[in-house]
Amino acid sequence: MALDGCSQLCKCILILVNIVLGLIGFAIMALGMWVRFSAQTRGIFNVDLNTTSFVIVVTLLIVLGLLMMVISAFGNYGACNESKGALTVFVMLLSFLLTFAIAAGTLAIVKSEEVGKLLSDAYTTTYLQYVDKGGDPSMAIMLEFFHNMFDCCGIFGKAVEPIVRETCPKKGFLESFTVPACPKVIASKDYRSPAFMGGFFGMLALMLFALVCSCVIRKGISSSSGPPYILMSSTTFQQEIPHAQPNY
Repeated sequence: MALDGCSQLCKCILILVNIVLGLIGFAIMALGMWVRFSAQTRGIFNVDLNTTSFVIVVTLLIVLGLLMMVISAFGNYGACNESKGALTVFVMLLSFLLTFAIAAGTLAIVKSEEVGKLLSDAYTTTYLQYVDKGGDPSMAIMLEFFHNMFDCCGIFGKAVEPIVRETCPKKGFLESFTVPACPKVIASKDYRSPAFMGGFFGMLALMLFALVCSCVIRKGISSSSGPPYILMSSTTFQQEIPHAQPNY
């Protein structure tokens, strides 16, 4: 089908957005699956009730990553093949993810202290598992994510953290003495700060933009679907043409 210029532009943008969304979803799900089924951490999900926060965080990673990959697959298929059905499913799933993101973001803003405690407990469990298991790679990735996101290091601070120091933010010798411990920083973090709010609203804007583009493509597909072709036989064609009058 021949889409107009605006629909073609939205199609290209939607494909690029879905590729990025799919790659991010795959990375999130792979990290969650690696941590969930790692030999060093498998027992956490069965016996130790003190690691509830850790289990919740890892489970959310897996579910969120899988959902993002499914949404990306429907979005790319619908855009590349100009399929209204696939785009409709994409819009429904993305609307669900958008609603979930709004609800989760609102809850994080209203319950900022509870969110900080949940993340702090999850970090402490990750740290203790990393130390106890002698440096599990999956734990190292999660520690590095926490350390760089909150600019902190371990439960004592970078200056006295020789075990996890390689996962901490890279600082100079003097600066390393000012890097604080993570549990306190994470628990006291204001999740209503401009940085977090900017990231939150930026993510919402990207999803809304993808929704608008998908709706424009669906409308373009409907507009480009003209009336069905009418096959005309030669007899019908001749009947519709008036016979020329002979000149005498």
